[in-house]
Amino acid sequence: MESPELFIEALIFSSEQSIRIEEIIFCLQSVFERDFGRDEVVACIASIEKKYREGNLAIELVNVANGYQFLTKKDFHPIINLLQIQRSKKKLSPASLETLAIIAYKQPVTKLEIEQIRGVNSEYSIQKLLEKELITISGKSEGVGRPILYSPSQQFMDYFGINSLSDLPQIKDFQDTSSSIGEQSE
Repeated sequence: MESPELFIEALIFSSEQSIRIEEIIFCLQSVFERDFGRDEVVACIASIEKKYREGNLAIELVNVANGYQFLTKKDFHPIINLLQIQRSKKKLSPASLETLAIIAYKQPVTKLEIEQIRGVNSEYSIQKLLEKELITISGKSEGVGRPILYSPSQQFMDYFGINSLSDLPQIKDFQDTSSSIGEQSE
């Protein structure tokens, strides 16, 4: 039978989202009918990473969202971005982006809390974000009526290339001081 490394490479390549080591181990154990240790799988992944890093290739193996995924190397992002702009027909509306930002920074959050921040009904935006699998229902609040709680999804993490929500830019980084009056003290 082939090397487990090739099977791991195939699993990562075929996965639409980042794939965790535990998922890889489960699949390998089913195919090879033997136990695989985490260290053995990590060593294979390191070998695959090296192969793609040293080769003259457009893709690389990246650890993202606590799993592994093949992504285009940064050198090719400008041309990929042009293609995405050309193909983008299903962009998120400003309202959906605003709702997504609130959920990402305030999570877990209820629809009422989102609407209190936005000042408008957010039902449609929440529905669209759920359909695009950028947010998930993460439980129910202990508050009156036990409203649904929303949080960013694994796909959100994959899409933005982050491992955890702590990787998001800090809100203080977005403050615009260009319209301030008077001197700024530091």
